[in-house]
Amino acid sequence: MAEVPSTIDSVGPNRQRRDWRKIALRVLGGVLAALLLAWLVLFVTKGRFLKGTFERIASSQSGRTVRVAGDFQFYFNPINLKFYAEGLSVSNPAWAGGGNLFEAGRIDSSVATLTFLFGRRRVNWLELHGARADLRWDAARRRNSWTFGEPGMKGKKLELPVVRAGRFRDTQIRYRDPQFVLDARLALQTVETSDTRFDSAIRFTGRGTVRARLFRVAGALQSPNATIKGGQNRLTARIEVARSVADVTGTLPGPTQLDGADLALRLRGRNIAELFAVLGIATPDTRTYRLTGRMTKDDADWKFTRLRGTFGQSDLAGSLTVTQREPRLLLTADLTTRTLDIVDVSAFVGYDLERVEAQGAAGLIEREGGRPRMLPDAQLNVEALRNFDAKVRYKVGTVRARSLPVSDVDLTLDLNDRLLKLSPLTFAMARGNVASDIVIDARKRPAVTDYDIRLSPTPMGQLLAGWGVEEAGTSGTVKARVRLTGTGDTVQASLGSADGRIAVILPAGSFWTRNVQLSELDLGTFAQKMFEGRLKEPVRINCGLIGFTVRRGVAAADPILIDTQKNVMIGRGGFSFRNESIDLAFRADSKRFSLLAGQSPVGVGGYFAAPSYSVVSPELVGRAGAALGLALVATPVAGVLAFVDPGDAKGAACGPILAGATARAQRTKGGEARNDVGRGTTAKAEDGRTNKGERKTQRKRFLGIF
Repeated sequence: MAEVPSTIDSVGPNRQRRDWRKIALRVLGGVLAALLLAWLVLFVTKGRFLKGTFERIASSQSGRTVRVAGDFQFYFNPINLKFYAEGLSVSNPAWAGGGNLFEAGRIDSSVATLTFLFGRRRVNWLELHGARADLRWDAARRRNSWTFGEPGMKGKKLELPVVRAGRFRDTQIRYRDPQFVLDARLALQTVETSDTRFDSAIRFTGRGTVRARLFRVAGALQSPNATIKGGQNRLTARIEVARSVADVTGTLPGPTQLDGADLALRLRGRNIAELFAVLGIATPDTRTYRLTGRMTKDDADWKFTRLRGTFGQSDLAGSLTVTQREPRLLLTADLTTRTLDIVDVSAFVGYDLERVEAQGAAGLIEREGGRPRMLPDAQLNVEALRNFDAKVRYKVGTVRARSLPVSDVDLTLDLNDRLLKLSPLTFAMARGNVASDIVIDARKRPAVTDYDIRLSPTPMGQLLAGWGVEEAGTSGTVKARVRLTGTGDTVQASLGSADGRIAVILPAGSFWTRNVQLSELDLGTFAQKMFEGRLKEPVRINCGLIGFTVRRGVAAADPILIDTQKNVMIGRGGFSFRNESIDLAFRADSKRFSLLAGQSPVGVGGYFAAPSYSVVSPELVGRAGAALGLALVATPVAGVLAFVDPGDAKGAACGPILAGATARAQRTKGGEARNDVGRGTTAKAEDGRTNKGERKTQRKRFLGIF
């Protein structure tokens, strides 16, 4: 007989499941009932009984004193959180010296419940009446007044809630930031809304100081007919600071939301360097400028893109980003200029822009102690370099300048904690190329500057065309290198203390000028050419070196040695970066017999800004006197013997010359050490005068060699 299943066994599990469901439903129902009751109690009482609890919890969690002087309401209405308070105040932290971070005569708000509990708070409605906010950083810019918690907690970025609609009456905000030396006060005018629409623009005005410069701002959020929910808010604003005016127009994602803003920018002013100085960023001075572009904020980045405009007589385009970070701002830029006027670049190397603009080239020269001076002496702004780092790429198509064939400038600038590198800095010059690396270490006091400037082989005809050199018939080239290290906070000071070497090398080629007196320094050869009508015969250069060893800002010839087809030209003396004086003498010694060779040095003296040339020197006058004496006591033919050059100049070995070697390494063609270079005079004394002892020494050395 088959077994019959037990009824208890088949029903038991199902009954247990039903029992658990009933328990769960009862629990859920109890929770919902409790929530409903709580909601009802809060709704009926408006949560006024929570005032003390709110003050206690808010004060404990924020580490501040939170008080509500008047009515208080906190409840669900019906889903969103309703918060209302009269006489609400939140104190400043102790380090701020008293006062309140925030206070309001009345605050009425409706906050989305879910965003209040999770994520960024969204305020659907906010009404402020008689509100005051005091936002500040401490002196070290480590703590701020709006970051709650432990007293020593590091300050966080200010994040305003997204406000969709509201009404603001007699509302003022004060913001102080020691990094920008900024003290700003902003006032919101009365704003009314209806049905989640602004009936009028949110207008605001403000004023204050930034780095001791007054500024004013005025503007409005123009959204009279735009639904706030999901809509965009059109911003118009004008900011006036540092003799500059900025007009900003565009849209904000929300009335209090700058991140993601899409804004058009128009800038104009006297000097863009003054505008950057407001941020603590040091840039060269400019003439009057006008710029347009787009501006957006992306977290810590203020981005300026599609920049177009002019400064002075030069154009400018590109992009720029200012990043707010600790401990220094970061400036990143990629800029281009099609045509750069030479006057506009004068401030880049330290000249007074206004004087150069008014006087032209004469504005580069000042007088100091009765002497002309042209090396710039503008101080490096070391304090400003502490405030920011920078990474800049700047390209220039053509430099507009008379007698300066420069184009294709490409500059990479890197500033990291006061270590400034202009590396590489390249440009084309007369079909040659200049490459340089300049490093200024302002972390050392005073600053230490390393100069490394290299000129690749460049046609002399084009390079010196502005100085009377004829391109046709000049096939010679020139290459050069400058290696110097100096100390000082100005170009003048760093070069005035520099040590290093300067070398200009002339490979084989021809050279001639319109000013024919410069084409040969052997006066006898020049006279022969003049009498024979061959004034434009080029000088044939085998090799040449114009070298200087620089010690403590004084450059001594080491050596000046140029070997031509007919002559060996040797130079003595030097120049001084200290007082910008020049004291050089050149002499060409003939390789061939020359009947009318004056054998006289040609002197170059004066200063960088006012050089002087002396062709008829005392040595030539003395030689003429000797000729006159011979003519008197002998025959007129004998007088000519005083001007005879036996033509015994020793040709130079070109290897050491083309290597840029010092005088000690120079050799004759026969391989012998040269004894006619390396013992020349140095530059004049710092006061610009050569003492009597020096003059005697120079004369003895010079006459002894020649």
